[in-house]
Amino acid sequence: VQLQASGGGLVQPGGSLRLSCATSGFTFSSSWMYWVRQAPGKELESVSFVNSDGRISNYAESVKGRFTISRDNAKNTLYLQMNSLKPEDTALYYCAKDPRGLLRGQGTQVTVSS
Repeated sequence: VQLQASGGGLVQPGGSLRLSCATSGFTFSSSWMYWVRQAPGKELESVSFVNSDGRISNYAESVKGRFTISRDNAKNTLYLQMNSLKPEDTALYYCAKDPRGLLRGQGTQVTVSS
């Protein structure tokens, strides 16, 4: 199982980023998928999930209305569109196969700072 997140970077408050997660080694189209994040000095936090066909999604209250999760089952890829970013969104972002983030790949750093 491979989960490779990318698309992070340094962005000013109010800016946007789109994260991608390329996957392989499992049946992506049958899997619920998750984005989790870990801020410095804090525990891993669930950000969002999407069901296997992309019709059902949910978000942490802290990102609701600003982040959008999506997937392309033909490309085995998961996405997270992040708008109106805030400094408190600064974290290492991972895509994962489980809600606790135990089955996660290499993360991508998102830093929101002026």
